[in-house]
Amino acid sequence: MHSNLWVEEKFQDFLGLKFKVEKVLFSGKSEFQTVDVVETKGHGKMLLNDGLIMVTERDEFAYHDMITHVPLFVHPNPKNVLVIGGGDGGTAREVIRHTSVEKCTMVEIDGMVVDACKEHIPQTSCALDDPRIKLIIGDGVKFVAETQEKFDIIIVDSTDPIGPAQPLFGEAFYQDVFNCLADDGIVVSQGESSWYAMDIQQSLLKVLNAVFPKSYLYSFSNLTYPGGLWSFTFASKQYHPVDNFNANRVLASNLTFDYYNAALHSASFALPSFVKKGLAGLIDND
Repeated sequence: MHSNLWVEEKFQDFLGLKFKVEKVLFSGKSEFQTVDVVETKGHGKMLLNDGLIMVTERDEFAYHDMITHVPLFVHPNPKNVLVIGGGDGGTAREVIRHTSVEKCTMVEIDGMVVDACKEHIPQTSCALDDPRIKLIIGDGVKFVAETQEKFDIIIVDSTDPIGPAQPLFGEAFYQDVFNCLADDGIVVSQGESSWYAMDIQQSLLKVLNAVFPKSYLYSFSNLTYPGGLWSFTFASKQYHPVDNFNANRVLASNLTFDYYNAALHSASFALPSFVKKGLAGLIDND
């Protein structure tokens, strides 16, 4: 077999992350991007879009726990959830673990990602056939601009702001998100790296502040994104992500997690000083 095959993600122009590959499971090119699934030696199966690591079996739970359970445990009764992106299925999988959720609409632009993950990464895609998940292969920007539905929570599970994901970081998109959220709605978005992409965080938070009364940043640690420390943005019409969080709900849910827990929920909004300085005036984190 390819004993010397490694996959390297080149990040910006000065950093590389390399992983030993046991075999290539899928390689294709959609109208939007290249899509690859490989079996790695230390991190299980890995999905790459345009050569950037999206998900690995070993640490996907960190990302998927934190993008979903934080907003779902802040909102008192989330019933209707929208996921934009998230083609690997891990976000929708976690959303529907909440018994209050009646419907999870998932709008992913690239059907090839969904098909590749359904075939090769059932760990994340295993819930996509659940009747509560409505999967739409289409443009999330167009969807929020046109839908008449109201959502309690919207999760923007996007790639970096290049290629097909670029409009997902703009003000017009977030104005549409605001309009299709319920009066007490929450939006959580993939929020990049404070180490390497604080400029993107700043521009995203400026957009959120222009549209929402409250904007926050919270962070988590994983193995396969550059820098290890990664963030999500949390913007809401009403709720404070810590003050309006009731830890007892996590216990009462009887859900088990590999990353998320009630103490970590609150702690994730405590930010390193360099982040607080760099995002001063843009976040409502105390």
